[in-house]
Amino acid sequence: MPLNFDTALGVHERALYTRAKRTEVLGANMANVDTPGYQARDLDFRAALEGAQQQNLSVSRTRSNHIQPDGGAAALEAQLKYRVPNQPSLDGNTVELHIEQAQFADNAVRYQATLTFLGSKFSGLKDAITGGR
Repeated sequence: MPLNFDTALGVHERALYTRAKRTEVLGANMANVDTPGYQARDLDFRAALEGAQQQNLSVSRTRSNHIQPDGGAAALEAQLKYRVPNQPSLDGNTVELHIEQAQFADNAVRYQATLTFLGSKFSGLKDAITGGR
């Protein structure tokens, strides 16, 4: 019986990918804290994950001249929202560093938790395959 990783890993694979993309977005916000006119963005994790679950993202290339599937990156890009600042700045930059840092830290902890869940899934699969040896 073939092993289907989509069902074996559950939502954790998509959650890890979505958290990694959110880390990139939050990092870009922090990197542009002093850029005039930069608009802070964020990814609504829950909405992005629900969208990823509804779509069939397990697309594969059947011929070498087909475009490589992006793994849902376009769908995640569509989920990006602009953040409304608590204290607008005169230069139009909406990045508030303390908020970005808090969101980044929260996302990092949740990313690590997702890695832990995936590790336990792989450990369980390994035990099932090897018979617990």
